[in-house]
Amino acid sequence: MSPDSDGTPARLRNPWWLPPFLGRVPAGLPRESLSLLGLLAFGLSFEQYDLSLINSAIKQVSDDLGIAVEDIGYVTGAARLGGLLTFVLVPLADRLGRRRVFLAALVGMSLCTLATALVRSPVQYAAIQFLSRGFMLTSSVLAVVILVEEFPAAHRGWGLGALVAVAAWGYGLGTAVYAAVDSLPWGWRTLYGFGVVPALMLPLFRSRLRETARFAEQQAAEAASHARGDAAAGGGWLLGPVAALARRHPRRVLAVGLTGLLGATGSVGVFQYLSPFVQTEHGWEPWRYSAMVLGGGLLGILGNVVAGRLADRHGRRRIGLVAYGLYPLGVAAFYLGPSDGLLAAWVFIVFFGTAGDVVTRAIASELFPTSHRSTAMGLLVLLQTLGWSVGLALVSVGAGEGGELARMVCLLSVLVAGGGLAFLLVPETGRRELEDVSGFS
Repeated sequence: MSPDSDGTPARLRNPWWLPPFLGRVPAGLPRESLSLLGLLAFGLSFEQYDLSLINSAIKQVSDDLGIAVEDIGYVTGAARLGGLLTFVLVPLADRLGRRRVFLAALVGMSLCTLATALVRSPVQYAAIQFLSRGFMLTSSVLAVVILVEEFPAAHRGWGLGALVAVAAWGYGLGTAVYAAVDSLPWGWRTLYGFGVVPALMLPLFRSRLRETARFAEQQAAEAASHARGDAAAGGGWLLGPVAALARRHPRRVLAVGLTGLLGATGSVGVFQYLSPFVQTEHGWEPWRYSAMVLGGGLLGILGNVVAGRLADRHGRRRIGLVAYGLYPLGVAAFYLGPSDGLLAAWVFIVFFGTAGDVVTRAIASELFPTSHRSTAMGLLVLLQTLGWSVGLALVSVGAGEGGELARMVCLLSVLVAGGGLAFLLVPETGRRELEDVSGFS
């Protein structure tokens, strides 16, 4: 990259996959970083496609498999427990490498999504989706880890925001195809059948994705340490590293844990019941729901990039606190407001929800050292998984007692703001090198 005439680094042009409305590529960003961003976003678009199905098509799945409305939360809550599998898989990336585990998770997610199209009972659906969810979250977490370790410190926030925003086209694709669910052969099962695509594209990812330089350096350092006969640190491949993190930085682990647990508990019902709510309470047809999610989501995903840029400029903690603090207002407007305000409320929810999530990913991945970074992200997913399941169970209890689903969803969303307060427990990580932030290697 050659500098401009005034000596400042040249700005790369937006590639075809980065829409102009998401803003321009930051000045000084290396070309190889932008290429990595595109590859990871392409991979995560499949994860987002799968995620859209469990939210949008749940009504058709429930009708076909005989799942009562009051039991939807329990069935999907069991599926979302797949995050427990993620907690087992992600730490392997601290031993085997980010690239290897990411590719394995991508294939696992693809095959499980395809298998979902063949289920015949609620139990089979929950079991296969449990596995799929575990692989989905593993690929998502490791994409964040790879990007954080490879991106320049000055642009990590923008990179994370752009990663999620670009990958969101997969969610939009799933929602768009869902609009025709009643016309597709085999209905919702066809939607899941498309999930085989990532497995077919494995050669592309294998040829273009490299191991991160930081992990390679960490492995070399550990190899040299073993050659000298030094004692290995941490102990164990799963609980040992988590215990080491908790002993060394208890406030950081507590803060990340609270943000993940409270945020997941408070937000899961908002999205899980979105499709059934507008179709049942407002009489919408599937195409209208899809139009709202696509149109409003297209504006709302700007929260990813806006938050990323602002977090690089003004700090992670401040932006995350504001975003999560405003989130419950949008939820209340959507679930308790009139029909003509649903689109505006949806844009509000997506914008501030994604903004806060970008900050959470950034802080959770930047606070800890290379040797434990994947483990720390796995711990975040574990607590989010517990929050998702608890949140869905609580909403189901409310829905089973007189149909107070909307009020229960709004009440729980306040917990998201509580998760934002946990950012105050950790140091600022924006525009700092990872080794400086982590405090130990």
